[in-house]
Amino acid sequence: MFDKLKRHFANLYDDISKVELKGERLGQLLDEFKITLIENDVAFGVADRLCEQVSQKFAGLEVSRTEDKKAVVKRVFRETVASILQGSDAVDLTSLVDEKRKEGAPTIILFLGVNGTGKTTSIAKTAHYLQKNGYSVVLACSDTFRTGSIEQLREHARRVGVRTIEHQYGSDPAAVAYDAINYARAHGINVVLVDTAGRMQTDRNLMDEVAKISRVAKPDLKILVVDALTANDAVEQCRIFNEAAGVDAVFMTKLDADAKRGAAISVMTLIKKPIIFVGTGQGYDDLAPFDAGFLLDNLFG
Repeated sequence: MFDKLKRHFANLYDDISKVELKGERLGQLLDEFKITLIENDVAFGVADRLCEQVSQKFAGLEVSRTEDKKAVVKRVFRETVASILQGSDAVDLTSLVDEKRKEGAPTIILFLGVNGTGKTTSIAKTAHYLQKNGYSVVLACSDTFRTGSIEQLREHARRVGVRTIEHQYGSDPAAVAYDAINYARAHGINVVLVDTAGRMQTDRNLMDEVAKISRVAKPDLKILVVDALTANDAVEQCRIFNEAAGVDAVFMTKLDADAKRGAAISVMTLIKKPIIFVGTGQGYDDLAPFDAGFLLDNLFG
């Protein structure tokens, strides 16, 4: 994962290790790399900050003759990326569920996102992941807006072996979430996963509906599902949804189909929201827990 970006970084280590760690040539290399990052869907502000901080660190750095200069350059880049990712702490989902279970209460997770991001499949993958970790799950079909959404989630639920709570299309989505939570409490279910209508982040009425569901369900975790292929639009979606309803974490889908993968860095840096899972394929097992350490290890080894 992140092989393309990793190659760009590796090539840069080679180039920088052959020049003085200050001066015009270093500036040229960093300017060229900034463009490379932007071409790989890293937001301009993030790419600019990274290169500026690296330049500042190199300015005060002394490398002895016995040191491996290339290794020093790599270390500086890793430390700099780690520093700009600060503030997007990982979410430990199983610990959250365990804490709520000790209280005798279900964990309520609200899923947000626009149509086409893979939200429904992501809910099913999360349900499957939780079941594999020994937790019971129920799904709330609170997307009562889009035709076929209830049947779609019901079929996913059947395949992974969990129950759905449903109302008719056009009914109050907050009421569906409320009934699912009550069902979970009455039957000792550990986790309630609440679907919501896919909406454009510019649709004020539907965004207000998200806020209403959040007030009624009082979720322990609000997960925004974004598509890695939408690049910087994923960052904008995070910003708008966070303002409307609050976002605690991001589920990034289609990372397996995204050759650039810079959007993950942009989301974690600009929005300061952790990526809890990434989708890596079409199967229910095709998701991977994700955090800053996972990203750093993939980029720098």
